[in-house]
Amino acid sequence: MKYIILCGGMNSKEQKHFDKPRHLLEIKGEPIVARTIRLLRENGVEDIAISTDMPELFEGFGVHVIDSRHEEKHVISQFYESWLTAFIYFNCPVCFIFGDVVFSPEAIKTIVEKKTEDVEFFASAPPFPTTYKKRWAEPFAFKVWNYNHFNQAIRDTQELHLEYSAFKREPIAWELWQVIKRTPLNIIDYTNYTVINDYTCDIDEPEDIKNFQFI
Repeated sequence: MKYIILCGGMNSKEQKHFDKPRHLLEIKGEPIVARTIRLLRENGVEDIAISTDMPELFEGFGVHVIDSRHEEKHVISQFYESWLTAFIYFNCPVCFIFGDVVFSPEAIKTIVEKKTEDVEFFASAPPFPTTYKKRWAEPFAFKVWNYNHFNQAIRDTQELHLEYSAFKREPIAWELWQVIKRTPLNIIDYTNYTVINDYTCDIDEPEDIKNFQFI
């Protein structure tokens, strides 16, 4: 199975608050993306790549860098741009890992060891432990064995959004998972995925980096 770390570009909000992509922020001197690569390798994973539209910033981490600007995407309209376009097309088993997440060693171990014959989603869920610093759940990864199901679900999610306005917001990981599992739209079910509840979480604001100095 391929492990693809998603490290997309900086939007206008991020450019105002960060001087570099969040994936390159450091925890005790180690960039977040380098930490994820190290933890994957410690769990026996060797087929690792970074998918990014800023390839020049990620060449020094010892893994293959995919320039996502030139890869086939799951886009049903050439004018459609959303978070879903981060998932480049693969016709093989692949695990998509979100590159701005600070993972615990236990979280990466859980993702690597989880068996699935279809698609598995990994995220936090309430009630949260005291080590978790957000008040809401965050997504961490998709592990895809049935890539045909996953690829079709992305197209279906886009169509539901474009043609039927089925979601309250621009569809992101939660909406995609609802389509994959065929659960009711606009109602997030916190019981039908692999829950990772420790300090694992993403970076939204520059001050979030302080939440991980204890690890």
